[in-house]
Amino acid sequence: MTGRLYGVGLGPGDPELVTVKTARLIGEADVIAYHAARHGRSIARSIALPYMKEGQVEELLLYPLTTETTDHPGGYQGALDDFYADCAERLAAHLEAGRTVVVLAEGDPLFYGSYMHMHKRLAHRYPTEVVPGVTSVSAASAVLGRPLVERDEVLTVLPGTLPAGELAERLRGTDSAAVLKLGRTFTKVRDALAEAGRLDDAWYVERATMGAERVAPLKDVDADGVPYFSLALLASPAERTFVAEPAATEGRGEVSVVGLGPAGRPWLTPEAQEALAAATDLVGYGPYVDRVAPNPRQRRHRTDNRVEAERARHAFELAREGARVAVVSSGDPGVFAMASAVLEAAADFPDVPVRVVPGLTAAQAVASRVGAPLGHDYCVLSLSDLLKPWEVVADRLSAAARADLVLAIYNPASRSRTWQLGAARDLLLEHRDAATPVVIGRNVGGEEESVTVTTLGAFDPSQVDMRCLLIIGSSTTRVTDRGVVYTPRRYP
Repeated sequence: MTGRLYGVGLGPGDPELVTVKTARLIGEADVIAYHAARHGRSIARSIALPYMKEGQVEELLLYPLTTETTDHPGGYQGALDDFYADCAERLAAHLEAGRTVVVLAEGDPLFYGSYMHMHKRLAHRYPTEVVPGVTSVSAASAVLGRPLVERDEVLTVLPGTLPAGELAERLRGTDSAAVLKLGRTFTKVRDALAEAGRLDDAWYVERATMGAERVAPLKDVDADGVPYFSLALLASPAERTFVAEPAATEGRGEVSVVGLGPAGRPWLTPEAQEALAAATDLVGYGPYVDRVAPNPRQRRHRTDNRVEAERARHAFELAREGARVAVVSSGDPGVFAMASAVLEAAADFPDVPVRVVPGLTAAQAVASRVGAPLGHDYCVLSLSDLLKPWEVVADRLSAAARADLVLAIYNPASRSRTWQLGAARDLLLEHRDAATPVVIGRNVGGEEESVTVTTLGAFDPSQVDMRCLLIIGSSTTRVTDRGVVYTPRRYP
């Protein structure tokens, strides 16, 4: 079996800009190959050195010439073609022996790089993979802190070795440009920029991200000593015209009522995540506010669970001052949660926009854990009698039971409400068989999640607390041998 060839991009020079994949491949390679001029020093090897391991074979691919003349029968190009052919066969010998060969390339392997000459000669013969790297153009834009292009602008990348007239013409016809391979071509490139009327906008970047990095307006740079590892950059024209205005928040506030789902970030919808990220203020019951990851630019207003009206008014008062307020609720804010309280308070704040951002409900979450008990008609009912009389709760329980609806019961019990759940079970047993499936979901989605499937006759109310949600099946709800609970979509 032959070995595998990798061409890996090392980025512009900073060893920390080497990708994780390139670093891993360098450390795992049998053979590390790199090009160098006749002095034998390799910038690529110096970048890769922190990731190399003892005992690896190194193949130095030493150029026979760079800019000097040659007596080769094929001239300059002929000498390089022979050199690349020889290098390819040296690497092929390792690949034939089953060794993994990594060829180092500064920047990106297929962007004005030497690796491509190996790729053209070997990729059709051996398994090959190219790992991209950060280019010098991206690095130069980053160190300048200026965008290359935005929206429908055009970026042109040019080698400084082009004729001066062609350089000027192309520079005139583009929005942004990067001119590489400066060195000896610097004076020609500067003249071309001047001819194109772009010199005042051009920047010079030398050895971007390296220790000897240098940045300056190109018109101020002395041509003497300009290295090959430098480029000219024309950044996005939009960058020159943008002037940031102070953010005006007066009168631009809003209130979003955001459903957090039953627990944790995986249960958040993308719309809810966006609303939370945009908020300047979070308002809500303390444990729910705590479920949102801290952000130092946001103010957090934690309140008790029994001050919904005050909480809603506080949100509007903040918004009227310009804040973007997210009022957070567990599950869906429209299901026994804050949306109703906020919309009721909205009547006194007609100038403040309000929106409701839905969330996954506790009923849906519990149902998903056991199958599809809500597969047919069902009703959602709160067992709390704090905001409505128990007589109303009892009448609705009986009505839902007579209608043979599946019930999703919220707020089944608390420390102060201990008898209601037993009474509810007795009411349901007047209309339901004792074998009716019952699902008890506790803290679904949280670390202490538990889900129990039992029957209405065996159901023990003492096992239920405020963290639970109950699903009471209908006459058609079934439990399979594997414990899956579902209600068929057809009714007899």
